[in-house]
Amino acid sequence: MAMVLTSENFSDGDYLSEEHVLSADYGFGCAGGNQSPQLSWSGAPEGTKSFAITCFDPDAPTGSGFWHWVVVNIPPHVTSLEKGAGNPGGKLPAGALQTRTDFGKPGYGGPCPPQGDHPHRYIFTVYAVSQEKLPVDADTSPAVVGFYLHFNTLAKASLMGLYKRR
Repeated sequence: MAMVLTSENFSDGDYLSEEHVLSADYGFGCAGGNQSPQLSWSGAPEGTKSFAITCFDPDAPTGSGFWHWVVVNIPPHVTSLEKGAGNPGGKLPAGALQTRTDFGKPGYGGPCPPQGDHPHRYIFTVYAVSQEKLPVDADTSPAVVGFYLHFNTLAKASLMGLYKRR
């Protein structure tokens, strides 16, 4: 059975609603609710010792994309995160750790592509990890987290949301 990732807030290929878009607090010109979406997953393989979640925009005009959310060390009995889990005061499971994003700090940062740009893809991915805890902390860069995930992922599933500024 393959892993599957779903959300109560959007289906694969749907546009993300304003509640998930970056807030004005970040200074990029968007004024959304900046709420991380609800996510659920199933089909993790035997031997899964933790999960990780990422949100990545491959269309960002940086030359290397943009990491919007990174969560690691989610316990293996957890199969969902509620809406807002990635926000300050959000309900992440005990032991889960948010690491630094390309905004420079841990936590969810919603979509906010440049004005007039084409729709960007926001790829949410859940990873079934063979390690209980990755050797990272809250200030670890997304690239380093990605390095550890590359060598410790048993399976993964993705869900893509779109967003274009009006």
